[in-house]
Amino acid sequence: MATTVNGAFTEFNRDYVNLDSERTKTARKSRNWLIEQLCKLPTKILDFPFLYDEKHIKFGSFARNTKIRELDDIDLLLAFKASGATYTEYSYGKEYVIHVPEDAKYLWPMCDDGILNSRKLINKLVSGLSEIEHYKKADIHRRQEAATLSLTSYEWNFDIVPAFFTTADFYLIPDGSGNWKATDPRVDQTNVSSVNQKHNGKILQIIRTLKYWQKRPTMPTMSSYLFEIMILNFYDSKYEVSEYIDFELRDFWSHLENAIYNPVMDPKGFQGDINTHGWYDRQKISEKAKESYDKAKQAISFETNDQDMRKAIAKWREIFGSDFPQYG
Repeated sequence: MATTVNGAFTEFNRDYVNLDSERTKTARKSRNWLIEQLCKLPTKILDFPFLYDEKHIKFGSFARNTKIRELDDIDLLLAFKASGATYTEYSYGKEYVIHVPEDAKYLWPMCDDGILNSRKLINKLVSGLSEIEHYKKADIHRRQEAATLSLTSYEWNFDIVPAFFTTADFYLIPDGSGNWKATDPRVDQTNVSSVNQKHNGKILQIIRTLKYWQKRPTMPTMSSYLFEIMILNFYDSKYEVSEYIDFELRDFWSHLENAIYNPVMDPKGFQGDINTHGWYDRQKISEKAKESYDKAKQAISFETNDQDMRKAIAKWREIFGSDFPQYG
């Protein structure tokens, strides 16, 4: 129960949006422990490819502190040594092929005519994960881009993405079709940190609350990554942010109503426009943003003009659903 809008949002974010702080601590410990176990695989499996330990990356929304409940997966990028391999770029950077020399004895068995097959490397990683202590099961991720590991002690899975660090200072990861694509999760982490620091640490909570809003089954769902980039782009362009999260949600929905129709460029510079929604989905998202904006505007009017917290909180409850606290 809450008697102010700020109090209602504090309660809502604590109990339904943000990850539980104790589970987060446990998850970080489990992630660090797993990285240690992964680094030991070349010593446990004779034909396991060499790892590039200095280039492993913790990435994804959990690493960026933008993950919302429930914690279901944690992402890791596992870097392998190239052992003399080189790459060729095709389709204007949309596809990459890795050429492996015959003397790279641990990578060569996963090649097709000297071309490293990313699916075969994932299969090798999946089989190697059975050596991890507390192993429950391992499988290939549904997008064919990672190995998914389940451990007996935790409710979350680990998505482990094999990668190669290039001399051009980016990573090559599986593209789901046997070849490779370029990425650099460090850019995303820097982007989030920079915008959050620019606005005195207020942006992470705004991102998480908006992610909760957009996951409700009331409109087509944007990918978490696309939505996060749209929020960051909006706040990177803003000079300052209000102390009140309700004002910021209202303003973002006003922006989203039109922004969903526009291209959203990959901040890493590899994928081009990542807004791949069709016209129907964009229209539905725009309509939902407009509806939420109108209700937020009403709620703020109830709060600031009428001093009626009961009506204001009830209006926010219309937007976020029954998990949002009632007045009282």
